[in-house]
Amino acid sequence: MKIYTKTGDDGTSSLFGGERVKKNDPRLEAYGTVDELNSFLGLTIVHIKSDQILKVVSKIQSNLFSIGARLATPPAQLIKLKNIEQISDAEVKQIENEIDALESQLEPIKNFIIPGGCVGANHLHIARAICRRCERRIIAIDSEENNLDILIRYINRISDYLFVAARFENKINNVPDSLWKNK
Repeated sequence: MKIYTKTGDDGTSSLFGGERVKKNDPRLEAYGTVDELNSFLGLTIVHIKSDQILKVVSKIQSNLFSIGARLATPPAQLIKLKNIEQISDAEVKQIENEIDALESQLEPIKNFIIPGGCVGANHLHIARAICRRCERRIIAIDSEENNLDILIRYINRISDYLFVAARFENKINNVPDSLWKNK
C-alpha cells in the first residue's frame, strides 16, 4: 500500500465512513488541530525531565487519537467507533487529579505567568496554546452537533494540565516562573 492515494488532490478528504469534504471543513480543522497538538506533544516529551509529566503526556497522546477518530466521524456514522475507546468523565477526572498533584507541589499563583523558562516548560506552554486552539475548533463543530461536551471538557483540562506541567517543569529545573507585572 502506498502512502499517497491522490484522492486528496482535488482539495477534499474522507471522513470516517467515507464522506468526502473540503480540506478546510470545520471537522477537518478540528481533528487536524488535534493531530497538530499530538505531534507537538511528541516533540515536547523529548525535552521533559519529569517522569510524572512524561507518563501523563503519553496518556494524553493516546487519548488524542481517540478524540481525532471521534471528530473525524460524522454523527450518522458513530456506530463505526464501537471498537475505539471514547473519552469519558473518568479521563476528565484523571487529568484533574494530575493537575491537583502537580499544583500541590507549586507555589500558589498570585500573578499572571509569562510563558517561558526551561526548554521543556516552553514546549509545554506552546502545546497549551495549540490545545486552546483545539478547543475552539471543537466548539465550532459542537455548535452543529451539540454532543461534543465531554471532548470540550477534556481538552479544556488538558490545557490546564499543560500550564501546570510547565510550571512544574520549571520548578524541577530550578527556573522561577516569569511573572507578568502590569506597569
